[in-house]
Amino acid sequence: MSLLPRTRAGALWRALLSAVIVIGFVAGTTAVAGLLQIKQVASDFHAHKAITGISKQLALPAPGEPQTLLLIGVDHRDGEGDGIGNTDTMMLMRIDDSSSTINVLSIPRDLAVDIPGVGEAKINDAYASGGAKLLLQTLRQDVFPALQVDHILIIDFQGFADLVSSLGCVYAPVDHRYYNDNLGQSVANNYSSIDIQPGYQELCGGPHNDGGATSALAFVRFRHNDSDIVREARQQDFLRWAKSQWSTQTLLADAGRLEKEFADNVETDGNLQTFGGVDDLFDLAVNADGSSLKSIPFPYGPSEVVNGGDDLSFSETASAQAYQEFMTPTTTATNAVPGISTTSHKGKKKAHAKTPAQIGMVSDPGDGKSQAGQLGDVGMPVYYPRYIPEGLEYCFSMSTNCDEDTNPTSAYDNSYPRNYKINGPDDTPYDAYVMTLVPWSWSDGGQVPDLALGQYVTVQGTTWQDPPLLRDPSAVETVHGKVLDIYSQAGLVSTVAWHTSQGVYWIQNTLQNTIPNDQMVEMAASLTRAPA
Repeated sequence: MSLLPRTRAGALWRALLSAVIVIGFVAGTTAVAGLLQIKQVASDFHAHKAITGISKQLALPAPGEPQTLLLIGVDHRDGEGDGIGNTDTMMLMRIDDSSSTINVLSIPRDLAVDIPGVGEAKINDAYASGGAKLLLQTLRQDVFPALQVDHILIIDFQGFADLVSSLGCVYAPVDHRYYNDNLGQSVANNYSSIDIQPGYQELCGGPHNDGGATSALAFVRFRHNDSDIVREARQQDFLRWAKSQWSTQTLLADAGRLEKEFADNVETDGNLQTFGGVDDLFDLAVNADGSSLKSIPFPYGPSEVVNGGDDLSFSETASAQAYQEFMTPTTTATNAVPGISTTSHKGKKKAHAKTPAQIGMVSDPGDGKSQAGQLGDVGMPVYYPRYIPEGLEYCFSMSTNCDEDTNPTSAYDNSYPRNYKINGPDDTPYDAYVMTLVPWSWSDGGQVPDLALGQYVTVQGTTWQDPPLLRDPSAVETVHGKVLDIYSQAGLVSTVAWHTSQGVYWIQNTLQNTIPNDQMVEMAASLTRAPA
């Protein structure tokens, strides 16, 4: 089987949840206003054709009961006319108001399955061959036999772009340099263009004068030199960043227009075109709005050759276990931060604290000072971590160690490290810098970064004291004299921040939060001021 070109839709579920929460806020404002809004949403959905052939495969949930949504992202490629398109994102979402998390389970597009009437192929071929009906049939027959889906929603590139643009932009901690110049070729012959520098910054919705190369859409659909798994983590992180940024007041201010744009860009099943169907889903969304997102990884196995393609395998036992975890509500507190063994609290060292070496850290002040020296005048004190996890190395533009081989060296000038301005609210400029670290491995007797893993860690500093990313820490710990704000997702530390009078500094974990909790905290606790 020939491999399809690797552009990505990648945005539907962020757009969906954002819109559900937008209108859910409105529905919960007052009884009368809520009823009117729900009627309008159902009417707007009804104005568009419902997904056909799936009504008998969908469950009809009782009011207030948890719901499972199948979210499908479709890529309509250039030259394909009005064809059905290719499915590049397939995701299950479980909304349960008794759970402290909204559970999300992504299905890799390269998963090898047996498609009814087609045979062995990638699972994304199911939608291309028979639409949502065949995709759902394949999931039930070959992947999750116990699967019950309440609603199906389908969105494409433009739907995501329109919704993000309507809500404004999203501040995102971009983990590394994203670059590709399409040079005017079709997407069938080259990846789509992208041109985004590392560091915390504002990303807006969709194609602009630069063709969308600096947009949120380009960022979330990117999979040029990493994997579906990393791309899925990028998408889920983007939603978390967006959710932390958009306040109730912001969403309420223009909810009518937002829900209409959502209805215009998303195909739904027939039940979501009725008052009752919309009302039930929005009631759940209101109650689940404070929930964090819990990502359940799909237990894919090694690649295998299917019809000439290199596809992902899986076991029925492992997929059944993942589905069971997906369906199980989270009843424990989601802001717990386990496994931090190096911390001290209120100036007192914990009895179980370990040394940096004992948790796999190495001292590397030399590279930290070198990074600081290359930044030049940032406009604020520069701090670097004295200790970094063993197996990580800094990216240096001057050594080209983190360059993608197919790109020109000039594309990475001043990226590693980077001295720049963050465009804050009301166009207020804030001084900022970012350093990037990446795992390395040994190849032919030498040390080389393993860029394909997509596991970048960043050290960020800025004079913007209260960026949206740093709202609502999960925990606050005093470690080696520093008061650290710790942010976690389902028990994994994603960010550790330290405030000073002159700026705020933080360590950002990889997109998949692969750096252990205690190492994340130790890095932040070891932040050391570079000589002026």
